[in-house]
Amino acid sequence: MSKIISTLRDAITGKEQEFTTGSINRAIILLSIPMVLEMLMEGLFALVDAFFVAKVSVNAVATVGLTESVITLVYSLAIGLSAAATAMVARRVGEAHPAKAAEAAVQAIFLATGISVVIGVTGFIFSEDILRLMGGNETLIRDCSGYTKIMFGSNIVIMLIFLFNAVFRGAGNAAYAMWVLWLSNCINIVLDPMLIFGIGPFPELGVQGAAVATAIGRTTGVALQLYLLFRGVGVVKLAGQKLRLQWRLITRLVKVAAGGTGQYLIMSASWIFLMRIIAQFGSESLAGYTIALRIIIFTFMPVWGLSNAAATLTGQNLGAGKPERAEISSWRTAHFTMFFLLIVSVVLFTTANWTIPLFNTNPEVIKAGILTLKIFCASYVLFAYGLVFSQSFNGAGDTRTPTLVNFICFWLMEIPFGYFFAMELGWGLAGVCWAVAISEAALSVIFIVLFRRGKWKLVKI
Repeated sequence: MSKIISTLRDAITGKEQEFTTGSINRAIILLSIPMVLEMLMEGLFALVDAFFVAKVSVNAVATVGLTESVITLVYSLAIGLSAAATAMVARRVGEAHPAKAAEAAVQAIFLATGISVVIGVTGFIFSEDILRLMGGNETLIRDCSGYTKIMFGSNIVIMLIFLFNAVFRGAGNAAYAMWVLWLSNCINIVLDPMLIFGIGPFPELGVQGAAVATAIGRTTGVALQLYLLFRGVGVVKLAGQKLRLQWRLITRLVKVAAGGTGQYLIMSASWIFLMRIIAQFGSESLAGYTIALRIIIFTFMPVWGLSNAAATLTGQNLGAGKPERAEISSWRTAHFTMFFLLIVSVVLFTTANWTIPLFNTNPEVIKAGILTLKIFCASYVLFAYGLVFSQSFNGAGDTRTPTLVNFICFWLMEIPFGYFFAMELGWGLAGVCWAVAISEAALSVIFIVLFRRGKWKLVKI
């Protein structure tokens, strides 16, 4: 028992930072526990945010869904760049070169800042046009476009919080990433109802209040990340002499990030197309789908934590010249993830009828949410392998393979199937949901086959 308590304490405090020796199971636990807790808090905020926004209006929920479907393009760039940062930092840490890991982190910061400025200005100016293009009605645009403006305008903190936490994870400091997101999202959760409904001294901002709360919480998180990195409390320490552009290193980062960004852009674009299809069936279908998706995100966050652990273990062990240990680590992580999702899928399916009404009492919204939640459970278990192995490829620096797989499954399968099932066969929202379930299952099968071939072990970055 004392050994278990000691392991849990080390996981929360971030005592160990390299995982190329010792027990693989212990390494998975030390990395995955803080990452799972980190992602759970992220998912909890998504649920709380949806709960409060749903009390404003159906249009408010629909606005959040439409905006998030587009803002995921920002997430795609952030996650893609973060995948490159994790891979390069983990590889350098595995090679016992922390100074080079810090140099890679600095160049990633320069890239993230430049990209976010362009996106922020563009999204802020054209926010109403974005909602209109996505199928939002004029009432929705008039009442709720402020949410979209704020989310795009503050995208730099979204970009940086993703990136800095990726640096922490690659260095084996998963606990730091966890504490940052806990602080950020606790602030979000507290400010959400106050700014949405005007509680106490705060103004009543409606759905725009949710965006302001998010911006404040993320900004606080980024400030803490900068403090930790410049203070040098972990493996990676930023210093003044490293704060200069290194075009050779930026080129290498862009090469790795291009694949990582591509795979998430493909995924995000698919989501946008699907949301556009769902918009044809009214705001109630959009709202129900958005609520169900928030629930899915909450339960799925631990899986992201486990898959991120697989990425770090893969990168560090390849850097240390131990490809077989990297492979074993990924398989074990995938098995753990599968058992977790099996339990979650059963719980979600059996409780859908009373979970969705907690968020909204509109009968049509409830019907759409229950339908979405139950169908998504169909591919839940198998998707564990797809997500873990895709992150293992990313951790190895092979971001090209997941990009190609995503292109096949999301653009050549999910979008055509979604349109055909929903519009041509007349299945409506159910058609889109079944297209997602089938495509995700196919993606997992492909990743299992490709991972077993082992070509990712030979990637050099």
